[in-house]
Amino acid sequence: MVDLFSPFTLKDVTLRNRIVMSPMTMYRAVDGHVSDYHVMLMGSRAAGGFSLVFPEQIAILPDGRTGSCCAGIWDDKHIEGLSRIAAIIKSMGAVPAIQLGHTGRKGSEKKPWDGKTQLPPDHPDGWQVRAPSPLPYGGRYPYPVQELSTEDIRDLHEAYAAAAKRALEAGFEWLEMHFAHGYLGASFFSPLANQRQDAYGGNLANRLRFHREAMDAVRAVWPERLPLTMRLGADDFSPKGVQFEDAIWAVGELRQHGLDLADISLGINTDDMVDPPFDREGFMVERASRIRREIGIPVGVSWNLGVPQTADRVIREGSADLIFLGRPALANPHWPVWAARELKHADPFSLIPEDWAWWLRSRKGSRGSEGWPAIKE
Repeated sequence: MVDLFSPFTLKDVTLRNRIVMSPMTMYRAVDGHVSDYHVMLMGSRAAGGFSLVFPEQIAILPDGRTGSCCAGIWDDKHIEGLSRIAAIIKSMGAVPAIQLGHTGRKGSEKKPWDGKTQLPPDHPDGWQVRAPSPLPYGGRYPYPVQELSTEDIRDLHEAYAAAAKRALEAGFEWLEMHFAHGYLGASFFSPLANQRQDAYGGNLANRLRFHREAMDAVRAVWPERLPLTMRLGADDFSPKGVQFEDAIWAVGELRQHGLDLADISLGINTDDMVDPPFDREGFMVERASRIRREIGIPVGVSWNLGVPQTADRVIREGSADLIFLGRPALANPHWPVWAARELKHADPFSLIPEDWAWWLRSRKGSRGSEGWPAIKE
């Protein structure tokens, strides 16, 4: 039976297990450049047993960042730093993945611990945000939004393709497009943010046009042998926004444009959600399972899956193919090994590099002295 620790193959890439370190913005980049911090963070999680490791969302353009201290890939000069991340991940036995994105009307932010409010366009660390329609998100994002022209949209698709080329040169072997969480792609899909009257707005097919064309642009330069995936905003939890039935249809359409796996997440195109589910364990699992079952495409799922027994059950029941972990990956760099011990895996240390595994298997010491909590019976 397939479980959390079973290998997973997609195209020419095989993951050693089903546990993914999800992209998380760290706010430590300078002019889009990553640093030793990012190499440390991603390398330690790869060494800790995660099979697929993402750095944070990487912006395709300067105005696609969350804030001025977020990473980018709009310039060839960014390749060197990103290649160090890809190399350390691969050397630790994991697969290096990259998530390309543009924050749209939710960009130009302060750091979360400084308030996470939007900076005005004339602030030294701010910029004019852009989106499909001139509608501010509201709340923490009050500033005017510039509506994208059709020429701007074409330029964005070219930027996605250029970023994909740089990602390939940097050594990444898995590419995900971030079209969720109220960012640019998500806002094109949602009627809460997209009120255009041209070919990119109105009916559902038009609202998905941005996704299809962006994917076509990336698929044209990204090797067919390597996975191309998308994090899709599958539900706005608002009667006026994206409904989950819309997302099922959208994944089927995107599969025809080269989508290899759907990473199912939230739309978050409004803070005014009905019965928001954020405190519920695995609340996106059933939605992911439906897409996997009805569209016949592999799926990844995240949100509140840090309990090993829950994550393992999702895989065993066939509800999803991959488990994306965010906060658990930050809290415990060896979460996969801990989970393997909790789930009575025959050889938990097989998940980490052999030199580390040798010491941990061969020099047990006195009871409890290895530095691991006692296994629950």
